[in-house]
Amino acid sequence: MTKHKSITIRDPLWDTIRLDATACRIVDSPAFQRLRYIRQLGLAHLVYPGATHTRFDHAVGVYHLADRALQVLGARGLLGQVPEPECRLIPLAALLHDIGHYPFSHALEELEEGRIPGHHEALVGRFLRDPEVSGALQEVSAEAPAFVESLIRGASRSPLQGLVSGSLDLDKIEYLRRDAQFCGVPYGMVDVDRLLHALTLLRDPETGRIELGVHEKGIASLESLLFAKYQMFRNVYWHHAVRAATVMYKRIVDDGLRSKLIDREELVGQTDESLLFVLEQRTLEADGSDALRIASLLHALRARRLPKRAGEVVAAELDSNAAGWLSVDSPLKRQIEDRIATELGLQPGDAFIDFPEKREMFGLNILVQRRDGGVFRLGPGGRAGLIGLPRVADELYRTARVLRLFTLGERRNVSSAALARLAQLSEADVRQVVEGEAQLLA
Repeated sequence: MTKHKSITIRDPLWDTIRLDATACRIVDSPAFQRLRYIRQLGLAHLVYPGATHTRFDHAVGVYHLADRALQVLGARGLLGQVPEPECRLIPLAALLHDIGHYPFSHALEELEEGRIPGHHEALVGRFLRDPEVSGALQEVSAEAPAFVESLIRGASRSPLQGLVSGSLDLDKIEYLRRDAQFCGVPYGMVDVDRLLHALTLLRDPETGRIELGVHEKGIASLESLLFAKYQMFRNVYWHHAVRAATVMYKRIVDDGLRSKLIDREELVGQTDESLLFVLEQRTLEADGSDALRIASLLHALRARRLPKRAGEVVAAELDSNAAGWLSVDSPLKRQIEDRIATELGLQPGDAFIDFPEKREMFGLNILVQRRDGGVFRLGPGGRAGLIGLPRVADELYRTARVLRLFTLGERRNVSSAALARLAQLSEADVRQVVEGEAQLLA
């Protein structure tokens, strides 16, 4: 077995990052090296050319922030109530938090439940059972793989759980800063130092449990985190051309699954390019219109010939009870898209409805210590005397989220009013329309 020692690496965002020997052993495993070939922002590089950074870069950055947070807490004498092995495993859990990711990041997780084996957090156990990864973790303790999995899935009872998964997890801070830098935009600025130095361990007044929290002096930093997320979702993650590329990619994979060119289990462990290569090869080997259609979409994606916006409406302009079927790539939604394509004089398969959903995007549930020593929970109800962060978060989410209709070929135009009416139709309503002769966009 290769003997590992700690190393220091240079990072364009955090400058110097030191990996301890156990982290080096994990990083050197093939399971972790795969993350070098999964872009952090999926297909955003088709819009922001610099956005070619990877899950590997990001994971090492989160490890670094976790280590810094522990140093801050330790310097204030707050880690005496946490077992030493738990402290050692927090940065390793941070390092491994994305090890289960699919190719092109989160896109495939928008497919209907059952189309894929599960979200990347649910897959983490498979990768933690890799002999090289589990062997490295067991250097800390025999129970380490199971504990790290519980941290990543947000299910542990560790006082430090919030560093890995929660309202204040370091993953969010890292990706906002890194994504903004590599996209070349000024939106992802978070007051990282202030936020880290505001971290503390607090006892929940209701349950008595010790949890990660923040001192009241860090509220301004929480606000910077909130607004950075809003700006990045509105301008980068949910940029119309990024979403156009994403719906095309999802359609390619979903059609590949439906036509049995690829099995859902084959999606696990692929890289961005390996998945596209597998699909390209199998379209060449297969016969029939499905394979030709997938090959055509693959070629268009490679050439950046993306679907065009036919219409859009901001979620804030929709009734808050917009139909749930809009956000899930299901057989019903595909029927509706194909009906819309026909109504617009297009071929079935040439229309895409996109209404991205991420309800936890601005979620807040964190203990706050007041300057007088009192502790309260900042949750959905907000707090008198402070900015109403949860209420503001809901408004920001509804402003960043946009319902769009994309089409291939010659541009079509659909009014926002027609899309808004479509968004109010229940699943039963749209089934009735699809089974009859009525027009969806009339």
